[in-house]
Amino acid sequence: MPVNHPLFKRILIWRAKHISHKHFVYILSILVGFMSGIGAVILKNATHFIQYLLEINLVKNWHQAFYFVFPIIGLVLVYLIITYVIRQKVSHGIPSTLYAISKRKGIMKRYQMLGSILTAPITVGFGGSVGLEGPTVATGAAISSNISRMFRMNQKTKTLLIGCAAAGAMSSIFKAPIAAIIFAVEVFSLDLTIVSMLPLLLASLSGIFTSYFFFGDDILLPFSIEEGFTLTDIPFYIILGVFSALVSIYFTEVYERIQNVFARIKSPIKRLALGGVAIGVLIYFIPPLYGEGFDVLNALIAGNPEKAITNNIFNFNLSNSWIVIGLLAGLVLFKVIASALTFGAGGVGGIFAPTLFMGGIMGNCLAKIANASGVLNSPISESNFTLVGMAGLLAGVLHAPLTAIFLIAELTSGYELFVPLMLTAAISFGITKYFVPHSVYAMELGRKGELITHDKDHAVLTLMEIEKVIETNFVTISTKMTLGEIVHQAVVKSNRNIFPVIDEDSKALKGIILLDDIRSIMFDQSLYNTILASEVMQKPPEIINFTSDKMTGIMKKFQDSGAWNLPVVKDGVYVGFISKSKLLTAYRQQLIAYTK
Repeated sequence: MPVNHPLFKRILIWRAKHISHKHFVYILSILVGFMSGIGAVILKNATHFIQYLLEINLVKNWHQAFYFVFPIIGLVLVYLIITYVIRQKVSHGIPSTLYAISKRKGIMKRYQMLGSILTAPITVGFGGSVGLEGPTVATGAAISSNISRMFRMNQKTKTLLIGCAAAGAMSSIFKAPIAAIIFAVEVFSLDLTIVSMLPLLLASLSGIFTSYFFFGDDILLPFSIEEGFTLTDIPFYIILGVFSALVSIYFTEVYERIQNVFARIKSPIKRLALGGVAIGVLIYFIPPLYGEGFDVLNALIAGNPEKAITNNIFNFNLSNSWIVIGLLAGLVLFKVIASALTFGAGGVGGIFAPTLFMGGIMGNCLAKIANASGVLNSPISESNFTLVGMAGLLAGVLHAPLTAIFLIAELTSGYELFVPLMLTAAISFGITKYFVPHSVYAMELGRKGELITHDKDHAVLTLMEIEKVIETNFVTISTKMTLGEIVHQAVVKSNRNIFPVIDEDSKALKGIILLDDIRSIMFDQSLYNTILASEVMQKPPEIINFTSDKMTGIMKKFQDSGAWNLPVVKDGVYVGFISKSKLLTAYRQQLIAYTK
């Protein structure tokens, strides 16, 4: 039903009269959680169906060379769908959602509700080495955003319901409702208050009920802890935390550099060809990189590493533990390369699953090294280290330590590993945060200063728009104007005590004149024709660049300079002024809107 339809308007009026805003948000949070859960069901089932048709029926029954062909075919299909069906760019899931929150007031376009559903299953099903969690969250977030717009919710409610969509999606995928709520709070920087807690809880419950209805009791990483935590394992978990940080930094650097290489290639056909062939070669030689990789993780958790890497093309002897360790280490090194190549070639997916994959294998590999060294009196649990390794890398790569801790705790149906999870996640997050300020999700927005954070002051400044605080009622002066012209054409006509001096031809800002600068000479008519504007103007204490300066930087310029008015330029051309009083007034208004 169109938003402007008379019947829909009557529904909105009835809702406003009979259902309070708070209770209506509760209803919408349940709906959003359910829709996100449905999105997760569609994405998972479609992907697994494609993988079953391709990997089971063709690769295993015919030839392993299909591992090279499938990713290329999948990327071509995705390119055709994006170009001729969707006709819009389908961005990576969670980064695109963060961008919508930070720069588009929580508004996501309608095509984003279907973009990931049409492309992500093909990308992953045909072997793209990425995950489905990001696309699932993006799908739910787009549905949530459009429902919010339909019912005319304010920006804060839009953002909260996007968080509800993320909680519903993650709860449905992992059957981990608490971790799903924490994920929404950590990644989307939501204010965790009593007001926001209940909608997130309702959405998470709605998502997990949907998952149980369609998937039953099946979970992504089935495991129950058999070997508990002992104090003698603490040094090894500390080492695991440090290794997690190092691998997190490696992940972030490699991912960013490969993305930058592909960003310099302007032709999408060339990106597809280069990335498609590269990912095809990688998967042909290292088949465990095919798709999400949860089968590999489940084999490691179950204590069957040979099953995870048994189809290696070189037919290595897997009875030698050091060969197994070497192959597993190779998976850690090459998984992020395969994921970045998939994205660079135009594939659609997420990095949550690759992070779990790398973290689990890293933890298992480290435990195997410790056990194979022969220096331990009793072996350490490889399964436990596999699980804790996942948490360590999630904490480092995604900058989400609490999500990492509670996700693994819920997946294992107990809290026996809670202490090592906390220890490893804290070390990994602390070290990684020092060297890499922003997560992979938020890296681009963070560098531009456009990222919403838990720092309320920063968040409010990020949401403010520079266009709304620029004042243009200043009388301009050209550099060639005489003192007499300044007095009669500017001072007399202006109610401001500051005048921008611009070049008459290029309109570029050259300086400013304060009324105090000419007060001592402005009544001496003998100087009216002899003194030019260029002689009495001064350099502004700071200049605001309309294109590159963000509100956080603008506020800092006012703070450092002590000025009350600063000029704004765009490509060197004078635009107007921003006054500290107008900026602070806009800040107060935005703060009220943000917190109410």
